[in-house]
Amino acid sequence: MRYVDLHCDTISAVVQAGANLRTFDGHINLDKLKQGDALAQFFAIFIPTNDVAAEGNITLNPTEFFDLVYDGYLKNLEMFSDTLAPAYCYDDIMANAKAGKISSILTIEDGVPLYGSMENLEMYYKKGVRLITLTWNYENSLGFPNSRDPEKMKLGLNPFGIEAVRRMNELGILVDVSHLSDGGYYDVAKYATKPFVASHSCARALSNHPRCMTDDMLRVLGEKGGVCGINFCAGFLNEGASYTAVEDVVRHALYIRDKAGLEAVALG
Repeated sequence: MRYVDLHCDTISAVVQAGANLRTFDGHINLDKLKQGDALAQFFAIFIPTNDVAAEGNITLNPTEFFDLVYDGYLKNLEMFSDTLAPAYCYDDIMANAKAGKISSILTIEDGVPLYGSMENLEMYYKKGVRLITLTWNYENSLGFPNSRDPEKMKLGLNPFGIEAVRRMNELGILVDVSHLSDGGYYDVAKYATKPFVASHSCARALSNHPRCMTDDMLRVLGEKGGVCGINFCAGFLNEGASYTAVEDVVRHALYIRDKAGLEAVALG
């Protein structure tokens, strides 16, 4: 079985470190992908803002930061075209596999660089973005993030967020609900006309973290034809854990299978 991984922060880390995807000493590099016989890897450009940007001494605005990492992403695709090829749809993934190449799918983590503009959304589509994680841990023009505050957790999508979800469905950009508030999640379920994903989430019943999904959210995800990419981060798998155990990954996979259906289980 070849695998697809719905989320990694590798490309941003590679560019910021001045490294490349072949030799990068991180969770993911090209040699590891080849050894694992990966079919496709989703590469997220995580957009740092607020305190995260300050802690990292990042002064670029979201648009500038995307452009910086995007340039590095394109250079890596060019350097390693013998191994990695961009994919913009299902047929591309199949064609790349036939050519003996791993598919690379570009994503944005935190829709903040959309700035409430449909023109920006279409621009990122033209640049090859095929999945957008609507929010990270801050409010943006699309909606609100997950929160331990029950009232904040109820907040739904902003009006632009609803329109953006509909347009993403039309264009062929996957809507990703990881990091989104519960209210935003149910708005996506209401307004999306195509399956959506939780690219890197786990089951809240097994680890009580607001980033994880409730039983009902998993049920709805399965009914909508979506998938949940299991997050390998220790705290999402086992509350309070300091390291990731394979047994916990399996535990969440089986639980998600039982609540959302076998077709909803993915890696993230």
